Amino acid sequence: MRIAVTGSIATDHLMVFPGRFADQLIPDQLAHVSLSFLVDALEVRRGGVAANVAFGLGGLGLTPVLVGAVGGDFAEYEVWLKEHGVDTGRVHVSAERQTARFMCITDEDANQIAAFYAGAMQEARDIDLRQLTAPGEERPDLVLVCPNDPAAMLRHTAQCRELGLPFAADPSQQLARLDGAEARDLVDGARWLFTNEYEAALLLERTGWDRETVLGKVDAWVTTLGEAGVRIDRRDHDPLTVPAVPEAPVADPTGVGDAFRAGFLAAVARGLPLESAARLGCVVAGEALGAVGSQAYRIDPERLLATATRAYGAEAARLLAPGLGDGLSGGRS
Repeated sequence: MRIAVTGSIATDHLMVFPGRFADQLIPDQLAHVSLSFLVDALEVRRGGVAANVAFGLGGLGLTPVLVGAVGGDFAEYEVWLKEHGVDTGRVHVSAERQTARFMCITDEDANQIAAFYAGAMQEARDIDLRQLTAPGEERPDLVLVCPNDPAAMLRHTAQCRELGLPFAADPSQQLARLDGAEARDLVDGARWLFTNEYEAALLLERTGWDRETVLGKVDAWVTTLGEAGVRIDRRDHDPLTVPAVPEAPVADPTGVGDAFRAGFLAAVARGLPLESAARLGCVVAGEALGAVGSQAYRIDPERLLATATRAYGAEAARLLAPGLGDGLSGGRS
């Protein structure tokens, strides 16, 4: 199964200030703030939702096609993704803008001052998905529409319908930017709809639909529930709930949902039943949770199977093993 992943590609610049922002603010001078913080630590992490999901799919032995917009500074990041099984041949490189960046300073009270530079992501709306169906191209079996420039998300969803490409909707954090008509347009006709629990409520508020209406618009609605695991809802079916991996080490929650999507879709691509797909998603998410950075975890099939056995039992692990492909003697690092 060939999966195209559209959405954001970015880098995160995370800094730590060894003090309190509040101590630097003078109440009667807030209208004239001019501050510079000397930070003690800087971490640069690879990120972006689409790149995170593609990284996980590549690590699980698939060759996902990454579709997004970056700047001329993407070269080193591109090498990393290629080394981890990602096809970057459909990534648009801007001649004018740099790759999107998230820049954040955190103080000792965990308060944050941050900025997001969209950069080249603004040009994602110019990407034409017809390139994925051109003569000589291997037509994708699924297009995942991840958070991106909102106009790009709407265009790519419309093109999936036009081209007859099955698609999965993952609007997540961009729901806050969408009006009701746009939210409805992104969801209607999706094979898979991905949200977390808060986003599920926000989706209902934005669309004006109730749960039954949403389930009439999509084949399946996959809702991640944090420590409670995941719930899969389908029309005329009882909800399927799979618990998260118990007692998973917690280092950094960034990108955990993206890792879940990678594990889930890798299992679906290999024809596993929904329960096994949800379990594999939870196992991969647990690996990401224990690493600092959304692409810092390692795909080791034998380790994943051991985790699945501990979490869900030997028989459940045996059933999800095909979702790991042919790499049971090792995996990409």
